[in-house]
Amino acid sequence: QLQLVESGGGLVQPGGSLRLSCAASGFTLDYYAIGWFRQAPGKEREGVSCISSSGGNTKYADSVKGRFTISRDNAKNTVYLQMNSLQPEDTAVYYCAADPIEFSICMWFPGGDFGSWGQGTQVTVSS
Repeated sequence: QLQLVESGGGLVQPGGSLRLSCAASGFTLDYYAIGWFRQAPGKEREGVSCISSSGGNTKYADSVKGRFTISRDNAKNTVYLQMNSLQPEDTAVYYCAADPIEFSICMWFPGGDFGSWGQGTQVTVSS
């Protein structure tokens, strides 16, 4: 089964930046759209961004547009989330997951049947 591992989280001051990575283990990501999600304590899970298998189509939640950028390097089997201008409300555990429908272009994001969730990486934004 497809397995994903998130990394790159940490503690950052408001206005700072982090780059998250989502790496596949044992399987290639070439055929799959990948979504980034986040969940803060006491809050519902939120879809943050999605990128199609080719990288040609992307989507962002309104709350992160203009601040976050999703990208992928299929040769490295990795999807990235560059997070700039971070604010305290961005504090959450960030997860990546795969759309099981091959060659999805993120049309249903943040809906859809995303699966193969990683373990998550903690992002904390605090002064």
